[in-house]
Amino acid sequence: MVFVKTHDIDELTTQLIGTQVILGGWVEDFRKLGKMSFITLRDVTGISQVIVKGELNDNLGEINRQSVVSVKGIVQETKARDFAFEVKADEIEVLGKAIHPLPVDPIGRVESNIDTRLNHRALDMRNQKTASIFKLRHYVLQSLRKTLSEKKFIEITTPKIIGSASEGGANLFSLDYFGKTAYLAQSPQLYKEQMTIGLERVFEISNFYRAENSHTGRHLSEFTSIDIEAAFMDYNDVMDVLEFLVMEVYKYTSEKCKKEQEIIGYTIEVPKSPFERITYSQCIKELQKSGEKIEFGDDLLDSHLRVIGDSHPGFFFLIDWPMKLKPFYIREKDEDVTLSRSFDLQFGYLELSSGGTRLHNPEMLKARLKEQNLDPMQFQDHLKTFDWGMPPHSGWGMGLDRLMTTLIGIDNVREVVLYPRDPDRLSP
Repeated sequence: MVFVKTHDIDELTTQLIGTQVILGGWVEDFRKLGKMSFITLRDVTGISQVIVKGELNDNLGEINRQSVVSVKGIVQETKARDFAFEVKADEIEVLGKAIHPLPVDPIGRVESNIDTRLNHRALDMRNQKTASIFKLRHYVLQSLRKTLSEKKFIEITTPKIIGSASEGGANLFSLDYFGKTAYLAQSPQLYKEQMTIGLERVFEISNFYRAENSHTGRHLSEFTSIDIEAAFMDYNDVMDVLEFLVMEVYKYTSEKCKKEQEIIGYTIEVPKSPFERITYSQCIKELQKSGEKIEFGDDLLDSHLRVIGDSHPGFFFLIDWPMKLKPFYIREKDEDVTLSRSFDLQFGYLELSSGGTRLHNPEMLKARLKEQNLDPMQFQDHLKTFDWGMPPHSGWGMGLDRLMTTLIGIDNVREVVLYPRDPDRLSP
């Protein structure tokens, strides 16, 4: 039998009864009952029952569950309770035999811990809950690109191998680059700012890297970031873009992904809008009132954010941070130069995004670098672009993996990443 798949399983309908089809998929269940066998066949789109009779059944032999097969047969009516129709097989060919027992049970009858599943990730993708998570992720990316494109943002791709610690931060992976020291980018920050000179509004959805030795359910060494930068917008404008984007993701997936929600066992609830905006100063007062020992100017620790998150569940913006807590490229507020035009988007205690209005005056930018003990000479490739007519601009970056966890109520980002990389995991 030459394998040519004519239909996906979800394309089979009662209108095809009496029609010959060729299906391809894996055997989820196999039962041989005397002169008849029943195969439960699944592909990425759905599940169907296949009936095997007569000489074909006599010569069928044992077929291991999870083996990949092609089935040529006729769609017919069925008495089976769980199927609207079935396929009576004329030919069956095993295309890829599965060993028995498998290291992970894709049906989920025997549960495996997350490390075992990640070690056998490709097989784990046959688990319908796992597959549904990544189908949802696909639709999230669809929604993000559609919304940003409609708002006149242009998608860009920036380098991931860079020649200097571009943001002046630590936690960078270094590597040998033909005898020179190079680094893996932790964000597209400087490149996306530069692109506003000619493209005005840009976005990137890509992987970035952070050499942070964190062992939590929300940190990864390689993560997917959604970044935007927009000329002639301030931090309030890009906050509005971010909120609209999140709302569209929730609306799109809640409507588009009914089946996936059912399989995962979690209903996507569209959040209330507008998102609350809380100042850093308000947070400090709330924390002090709750008994936390914290002063204005202190950074907010995870324990502090959990206290704030308990009082403000769901999405909210945390705005107007002290300048000393923000990177060199963030602009101060005109009415109070100790405060920045910046924000974080929170989901309870979980930080999803950080952004703000950027400095576009080159002299002020050089002065800020020196204030933060950074050498302007290391940023000369970036600084020279500010002499070419840099527009006022603002932007943000948001973790896609963390956004996914909020969407489906999962605490561990490793569940929503195909092959996660963290301090303990470098393979498969």
